[in-house]
Amino acid sequence: MRQIIHLFTQRREELLDITPQAAAVVKASSVRQGLLALYAQGATAAIMIQENWDESVQTDVIDLLRKLIPRGVWLHDQQDGNGDAHLKAGLVGPSETIPIIDGQLGLSRWQNIFFCEFDGPRHDRRVICTVLADQQE
Repeated sequence: MRQIIHLFTQRREELLDITPQAAAVVKASSVRQGLLALYAQGATAAIMIQENWDESVQTDVIDLLRKLIPRGVWLHDQQDGNGDAHLKAGLVGPSETIPIIDGQLGLSRWQNIFFCEFDGPRHDRRVICTVLADQQE
């Protein structure tokens, strides 16, 4: 099964918690045991699994990436001014795979799934969700 999560981002850099949307995809699939593969379409976006107890971790992630990869100093900035966004997306990566256990996302209590926007705001960001069932199912 494949489904697309459509997102609207509001800031240039932000982490959006997409755990509820991912859980809804798993539920709609009726898969009890398997895998959920999530893929962020776009060269300036990524997917990350991180804590969501409060917003401090999300803020820290963005602050760290800003320090590691500053804006406005990259060759690609001469093209369209978003060289840092491409590098941040490449560092974090476009995808995550999560086990499906008894029909639920196999995340720990403190883990959530985040869409990482590095070149927003955007009106139609997409996450491709692919559900794969175990053969025994």
